[in-house]
Amino acid sequence: MPEMDKNQDLDRREFRRKRRARNQLIAYLVSLVVVIGCGLGLFLGTKQVLASMEEKRLAEEAQVAAEVAANEEEEMTEPVEEVTEEPVVDPLDELVDSNIATMTLEEKVAGLFFVTPESITGVGKVVKAGDGTKTALETYPVGGLIYFGQNIVSDAQLKEMISNTIMYSKFPLFIGTDEEGGEVSRIAKSGIDVTEVLTAAEIGDGGDPQQASSAATTIADYMKEYGFNVNFAPVADVATNPSNEMIGDRSYGADATLVASMVKSAVTSYQENGISACAKHWPGIGDIAEDLHESAGTTSKSLEEMRQMEFQPFIAAIEAGTDMIMASHVSTPEITGDETPTSLSSLLITDILRGELGYQGIVITDAMNMSSITATYSDAEASVKAIQAGVDMILMPADFKAAYEGVLAAVAEGTITEERINESLHRIYRIKYADSLNATTEATETTDTADTTDTTDTQDVVSE
Repeated sequence: MPEMDKNQDLDRREFRRKRRARNQLIAYLVSLVVVIGCGLGLFLGTKQVLASMEEKRLAEEAQVAAEVAANEEEEMTEPVEEVTEEPVVDPLDELVDSNIATMTLEEKVAGLFFVTPESITGVGKVVKAGDGTKTALETYPVGGLIYFGQNIVSDAQLKEMISNTIMYSKFPLFIGTDEEGGEVSRIAKSGIDVTEVLTAAEIGDGGDPQQASSAATTIADYMKEYGFNVNFAPVADVATNPSNEMIGDRSYGADATLVASMVKSAVTSYQENGISACAKHWPGIGDIAEDLHESAGTTSKSLEEMRQMEFQPFIAAIEAGTDMIMASHVSTPEITGDETPTSLSSLLITDILRGELGYQGIVITDAMNMSSITATYSDAEASVKAIQAGVDMILMPADFKAAYEGVLAAVAEGTITEERINESLHRIYRIKYADSLNATTEATETTDTADTTDTTDTQDVVSE
């Protein structure tokens, strides 16, 4: 019995031990579950908080973006004040326009004519400039005077006549002549002792453009000495018709490329040496047989043919900056569709020479007293048509006063506007005033330099 009690007691202790162990395990498991639950709750809570914060941030960014967009839209709808740059004023244009603005209509129209001194004075042969010239220029302040061999007697006489003429003119004058070299050399063939140059044909035969340049420099030097500022040269015609006596040896040759190179060199040298060049005779009369002085002349060439041949020397002259181009009286029916002389054709002057080739200098007619004009048109009619075509200056109408009155009447009737007259005057006076403006600028620069020079030494010398 006691043994049995002892065993039972052991069983009870073992049972209590196992129960404690089980209870501890359950406690551990419960604690683990609690810890895991707390961790999961913390994780989910943190995630929710972060999500809430992100949602709030996105909402704030959306609000800011909406406000920026609204502001931009408001700025776009507000009127934007335009910032306009002040136009750059060309001092030469300003000088030209200010002087043209002071001219009467009569003075403006007279300024479009380039005539002989005889045509305004009424004298049979002008060899000096006195009161008659002064009065004539006051009545008809023409844009230019052209002199021929008959006007040249001696070295001193020529200088005095031109000097007085320039002094008597209210406005700057073009003083011109034909000094091509060879037979068409009004000064060199007058008996005055100047250096004569080869003909254009002889220069062309040499094939060296430098010869054309040297000849032009020689001519420019003596022309400038006498007071001339315009030479109706070089001839830019391509002499493709051997029977063309009007051109003859006045052309550099029959090869357009060669002629172009010679013309470019000559124009450059004339103008670098103070003489305005005048390339002639647009659009090219080297292939005609007629003498336009005596009768009408026609070329059968198409526009494309002339572009390939006749136009090339004129393009070269434009590239060299020629101040003038002379329009001939040749008819080009394959281009214009009729017998209108080039000098009266807006297609050839305005559309092609100015529009296609881009020439912005002075266009002057060939002499308007040629039979190719006078046989068909009156002086007034021809002059008006030339201006309507885009010509700037009328050279030597047969009756200057009739031509002058005709243009004045056309303006009064509204056939030609005063604005159209001003347009040509602007081109003319840009060239006339260019040298004087440059001289003024150089003088100002020289004065400024002198003003900033240290004068200490000079003052010391004066004080002594």
